[in-house]
Amino acid sequence: MPRTPGLSARLKFTLSYAGIVIVSGAVLLAVAWWYLLRHVPDNDQGLLGISPNRYLLSRIFGRAAAWAMLFLVAFGLVGGWLLAGRMLAPLTRITDAARRAAGGSLSHRIRLPGRSDEFRELADVFDTMLEKLESHVGEQRRFAANASHELRTPLAISQSLLDLARQDPSKVDAELLDRLHAASRRAIDLTEALLLLSRGERGGFPREPVDLSLVAEEVAETLLPSAERRRVSLDVTGGTARTTGSAELLQRVVTNLVQNAIVHNLPSGGTVTVHTEQQHRACVLRVENTGRPLPADVVQTLVEPFQRGGERIRADDHAGVGLGLAIVHSAVRAHDGALDVVARPGGGLRVTIRLPA
Repeated sequence: MPRTPGLSARLKFTLSYAGIVIVSGAVLLAVAWWYLLRHVPDNDQGLLGISPNRYLLSRIFGRAAAWAMLFLVAFGLVGGWLLAGRMLAPLTRITDAARRAAGGSLSHRIRLPGRSDEFRELADVFDTMLEKLESHVGEQRRFAANASHELRTPLAISQSLLDLARQDPSKVDAELLDRLHAASRRAIDLTEALLLLSRGERGGFPREPVDLSLVAEEVAETLLPSAERRRVSLDVTGGTARTTGSAELLQRVVTNLVQNAIVHNLPSGGTVTVHTEQQHRACVLRVENTGRPLPADVVQTLVEPFQRGGERIRADDHAGVGLGLAIVHSAVRAHDGALDVVARPGGGLRVTIRLPA
């Protein structure tokens, strides 16, 4: 934003400091002039004929007062300049850090030493902001790289199959078409997931009353055949859990949680429990599943895009793109809610969502 040139903050502080010193000195000299000299007799002999008169003292005092004012002006300007420079030194460091950040360097930190004051509090807040920005930018870069990698795989497969069909049309059979359809389906699913994730992060959607217990029952009924194929028992418990939000996004949230709980489970005899309840001013949805034990550091990364708990799932009909919990996390934040993911002691996960009632 272009601005007209003006006085620097240091010069303004200097002039202000010098002005205060000069005004204070002038007031003191005026008080001394008024309260001292007015009691001196104004005659030729002075007080008792031995002390100077008012005229003589005025000339002597006036000359001293003039020198004192000159000293105060110089002292105010020089001292104000040095004091302002010392006081504004932290602000200069903050400005340099902001300029570096504007140039793209987010790794620089101010780390202003000394005891807490306004400047150091500002520097600490700015360091925290830079840390979050650096983390966010790094996350976005990883997301873009992972998205490109995930999209490149099905597109490369599709390209190879099309090249093969073009070179020898006689080899086009049902198997090749099925593989081409699966690769295209995966690319479409990934694109739709990315669009849904972007929509959840924007948060621009109409809100309507939603009962999570009804959503959970509908999702469980839809995914029950998939659970039976994997020999996983699926139970829905609890009562009503009413909130307001996007019915489509919240259904996607519950679907992703239940689907992940079914797929990432024991090979046989696993369980998935979906529980809903109303707690004070919040509605709660909790999804628990059995499965292999997960380290705490892995659990913390599951809500990041393209994370699959350290393994890529490609063995069955649920290929997955690693965006399930990322979409859940984004949608929950867009609904002003909280997401809690913890590892169960015996293996598996416990995912809890709290939304405003």
